[in-house]
Amino acid sequence: MPQAPSESPSHAPSGPEADPRLDALSAWLSGRLPELLAEHRVPGAAVAVSVGGAVIDAAAGVLSKSTGVEATPDSVFQIGSITKVWTATLAMQLVDEGKLALDAPVHDYLPDFALADASAAAAITVRHLMCHVSGFEGDIFTDTGVGDDCLERFVATLGDAPQLFAPGERFSYNNAGYCMLGRIVEVLRGKTYDACLRDHLFAPLGLTHAATGPYEAILHRAAVGHIQAGPDAPFEPAPAWALPRSNSAAGAMLAMRPRDLLTFVRAHLADGLGPDGTRVLGAESARAMRERQTDVPYLGFMGDEWGLGWEIFDWPGGTVIGHDGGTLGQSAFLRAVPGRDVAVAVLTNGGEPIAVYEEITRRVLRELADVELPPLPAPAPDAPRVDAARYVGTYSSGIADTVVSQDEEGRIWAERTPKGIMAEFGGPPERFELVPAREGSLIAVQRQHGMHQVHSFVGDDGDGHALFLHTGRADRRVAP
Repeated sequence: MPQAPSESPSHAPSGPEADPRLDALSAWLSGRLPELLAEHRVPGAAVAVSVGGAVIDAAAGVLSKSTGVEATPDSVFQIGSITKVWTATLAMQLVDEGKLALDAPVHDYLPDFALADASAAAAITVRHLMCHVSGFEGDIFTDTGVGDDCLERFVATLGDAPQLFAPGERFSYNNAGYCMLGRIVEVLRGKTYDACLRDHLFAPLGLTHAATGPYEAILHRAAVGHIQAGPDAPFEPAPAWALPRSNSAAGAMLAMRPRDLLTFVRAHLADGLGPDGTRVLGAESARAMRERQTDVPYLGFMGDEWGLGWEIFDWPGGTVIGHDGGTLGQSAFLRAVPGRDVAVAVLTNGGEPIAVYEEITRRVLRELADVELPPLPAPAPDAPRVDAARYVGTYSSGIADTVVSQDEEGRIWAERTPKGIMAEFGGPPERFELVPAREGSLIAVQRQHGMHQVHSFVGDDGDGHALFLHTGRADRRVAP
């Protein structure tokens, strides 16, 4: 039988400028968090909220269903792709020092970097990597071992990575691009990516519960991810704790307690100043990171725009920055409101955590920042039947094939078959119905992973067919 989530007392508001609104929020979190975990089958979670210098945190549930160890506010959870903001920050520190130029070709720093399209590889800049517009297929998780040369060896494997579109043409989320960015940091610092995190962010920020990998995480109460073998199966501990170290700069294994994550975020909100006044990042660089670099197709959950590392959300009441992360059964959510000095982090280890993130984040932003978290998109009950000729086809990437078809009744279907590492850890093939959403996009009728996934169809092949199926990544059409 699954264990009922247990409650770990929240920490009272702390900091030099405690906000009285946090007292009520802390009491609410202590009572509501265990209920949310039970409702959405989340084994364990830890949450932190900050206003100015004041922070509250709370935890509930267990770190592993195998051990039953209780989650506490000081437990470390993997933050997944939120790591990309840390990698971008390390790069921007180098910009501050005059050692790195955003618009310089990557070849200036990694002269041996190669892709299947040599001209594209020569044109890709550091900025392209940082805002996901480099154009090559980026969901590459090649395991190059656990040695300190793993990032160097990973970049050397990209020679056959296909180019989807010209550098700078459009957004497509790219994990491998951030591995390259991490390798640039290593080259310019002359030390490993992990050492750069510790020396240039952990230490100046005074972080005490943060780990660059499993050898450090084991020194803390560390969460284990939980996954399903099938749609109706229970969530059980994942067979591995982390993705390959070669993807560390993209989010393979960085773990921390939510309070330490918010220490990092608060330095960004303070335009680069750490909690003790130490300058961790130049003020101009901190502001530049949260400025729009590119638009993102309508996806419902991701940001409306992308900055230099940060997602940017244009929500009622104000602009919000943030990032999300997912690893092997762990999901992390981070939102912050510049100018109002409010931030919230929700870290989880399985189940269906999106509803947990939504309820907590909506309340925090509404009460502390006067910002309204929009509801996630949902299919209209009376969605019309449409001609799907533009959408029908096979779209492929290194991690999945998706076939979009239309039956004789006019219903639109998608069949998604995971490949590679996603076939191993991402679950079985799925078949689901799609109906019209906004112009140029369809939305899944069935909830998947706690939400109705929007599928945007972008580009045109000249014959009225979409070039890409976009779900955050642009999967190219390979067959009619």
